[in-house]
Amino acid sequence: MSKNRIILGTRKGLLVLDRNGRDWKVTHSQYHGIPFSYAMVDHRTGTLWACADHGHWGQKLYRSDDGGATLAEVEAPKYPEGAVYYDIWADGAEKPAAVTYLWTIMPGGDDQPGTLYAGTEPGGIFRSDDDGQTWHLLEGLWEHASRQKNWFGGGRDQAGSCSILIDPRNSNYLFVGVSVGGVYASVDGGETWEGRNKGLRADFLPDPYAEYGHDPHCIVAAPGNPDVLWQQNHCGVFRSVDAGRSWTDVSSGPVKFGFPIVVDENDPDTAWVVPGISDEMRMAVDGALFVGRTEDGGKTWQHLRSGLPQSNCYDIVFRHALDLDGEQMIFGSTCGNLFYSANRGDQWACVGNYLPPIYSARFA
Repeated sequence: MSKNRIILGTRKGLLVLDRNGRDWKVTHSQYHGIPFSYAMVDHRTGTLWACADHGHWGQKLYRSDDGGATLAEVEAPKYPEGAVYYDIWADGAEKPAAVTYLWTIMPGGDDQPGTLYAGTEPGGIFRSDDDGQTWHLLEGLWEHASRQKNWFGGGRDQAGSCSILIDPRNSNYLFVGVSVGGVYASVDGGETWEGRNKGLRADFLPDPYAEYGHDPHCIVAAPGNPDVLWQQNHCGVFRSVDAGRSWTDVSSGPVKFGFPIVVDENDPDTAWVVPGISDEMRMAVDGALFVGRTEDGGKTWQHLRSGLPQSNCYDIVFRHALDLDGEQMIFGSTCGNLFYSANRGDQWACVGNYLPPIYSARFA
């Protein structure tokens, strides 16, 4: 059964939209003017979790047990006393580590009630085993040997852990995408980590094929075969069929630079992206918005344009602002437009405009 709710994290608050027939209407709107970087509903409990950036007042974490009608602040992750990050832009100087951005929050495995993971800037991953009441830093990733010289900020000043994957077959098998740093995997619940970046390319590095220093904007696993991973980043769309041990560039033409990517629930060869021009020009390619879809593992790409603006378009879609639920899809743009498709992207309709810039969009 299709989901009938959309959760948006935006530049000016948290928005909840519900379907009424064929229309989508905003039913809850919280904290106007406060940026919400990410929001989702934990499918295990129905709890809505939302990450907010209060600027001078810091990063805040909220939960809602009534579908977003009310939000309750809970203690956000904090770096332990003495933790430092290495400022590569200042010759690697050590600086006190503090959470300067909450990138994402993800539920643990279905066999781990109460387990949550949070990805932060400057790159740490935190875990809670009591449904968000307390958090602890995963020291194994934070102390990885690659961090001191290879983690740095791209679009932001510091590295950010913006993708967290939990293997549905084994909840102790984790993947993390650190931007900028690379892809890391753990097979022991986050105690130890190894880099998995072979085949990735980082054109901004002196050695584009270096072991670390890559910028995975968004990593996703195929639900039907979690060993198949996809990512889009500064330098292209990449695919792995061996759990990230090796990657293949499957970019084609304008399907290259971008942020979000989703994979079909049953077919690991079918994926969607929303490309932009480049990191220097973050807008629709040729001023015409389209969604790229491959159904053959990236060998070929379709450009899905029906219902999308095809001239004078400045929209770009951030890494968490594209979602898939069966046949239906949504994506939200930095220009405040929300697009919906009922048929896997073949046709699109704008179901919300004049919204704040959209940072995340999730069905619930």
